[in-house]
Amino acid sequence: MQTVFISIVIGHVFTVILVSAYRHKHMKDTAVNWFFVSRCLQSLAWGFLAFRNVLPESVTVPLLNSVLFTGSVFETIALLRVQNVFTRKVRKFYLWFTLFFIAGFMSIYYLFNNESLRIVYASLCTSVLIIYPAYRMLTNRKASTLMRTMGFFYGLVSLGLIGRAVMEAEVFGHMSLFYPGIYQVLQFMSLYFIMILGNTGFILLAKERADDHLMRLASYDDLTEVLNRRSFIQKAEADVEIMANQGGPVSFILFDIDEYKGINDTYGHDVGDQVLKYLSRLVQEKLGDKGYLGRYGGDEFAIFLPGMNETEAEEMAEQLRASISISKPARFPFQFTVSMGLVSVPASRETRISRLYQISDQALYEAKRCGRNQVVRSKSS
Repeated sequence: MQTVFISIVIGHVFTVILVSAYRHKHMKDTAVNWFFVSRCLQSLAWGFLAFRNVLPESVTVPLLNSVLFTGSVFETIALLRVQNVFTRKVRKFYLWFTLFFIAGFMSIYYLFNNESLRIVYASLCTSVLIIYPAYRMLTNRKASTLMRTMGFFYGLVSLGLIGRAVMEAEVFGHMSLFYPGIYQVLQFMSLYFIMILGNTGFILLAKERADDHLMRLASYDDLTEVLNRRSFIQKAEADVEIMANQGGPVSFILFDIDEYKGINDTYGHDVGDQVLKYLSRLVQEKLGDKGYLGRYGGDEFAIFLPGMNETEAEEMAEQLRASISISKPARFPFQFTVSMGLVSVPASRETRISRLYQISDQALYEAKRCGRNQVVRSKSS
């Protein structure tokens, strides 16, 4: 039993060492920081538990169980932060739930001193503790396979804790870690499983989130949060291939803000940036799932409309242009308009986004020449 506890401590300590090394470059990652503290607390508690006879039981049992539970709370918070679902309401719940557990455990120990009751209480509380992050992992539509797998295993752990509480209520004391038998063996195995799941799983989730963040930085424009030029072209080329196989059309819209330089010169570049952000959100809202927006640079944007013919694309472009021209955002002391160049072609394996850009750019130039705030459809292909 002492060997088991020490080996669990060693597992947590190695995790603490690795997370400490990781934190040097990721000190701002609050999820990692919470996980680091959780492993420190759990290492401390299991270490003292291995030598529990050194101190009086009246001190070690309530203190170490409180520290272990607090460490589990911090681990749960780390899991929720990785998922970006640790809201103020959730934080308040876990704060009060931790205080509730500690107060309840202390009361049971000092008023009743019944080990079976303590096991039932601790098992049920811990089950409640981890069920929420497991639920969020399983129900998140955008969750990765790794996150769903983690959610599944944490769900099993939660059910196992409920089963432990039920069995303890029936066998009265045989579910204790300190009572030799098959239940003790199963619980030791469970402790190893939970340690591996928590340590390895969290590190993988943190790495996955970091990779997703880097991918987003590489694929999206920092200011407007729409696809950058490179990612837009890659996505559009992939859709051209799909539409070529289906024999459908594609449409490309290039547009920019009329007299944008005047906005920057008159109101400053910060206002100009706010205009770009507002425009991007408005266009994406109007587009919905019919197409997607990309920023080519400066105030120049492109829209790709897979499967949309020239009549449909021209109607869409005109709706976007009209919506922009009549919008009156309160934050700006002015209104602005856009000019658009449009090209629609039957998709083929010879269709190139660079060529569609050139054609729509010529149409955009024509829209500017003819007075701005209008859509010009190119007849070229």
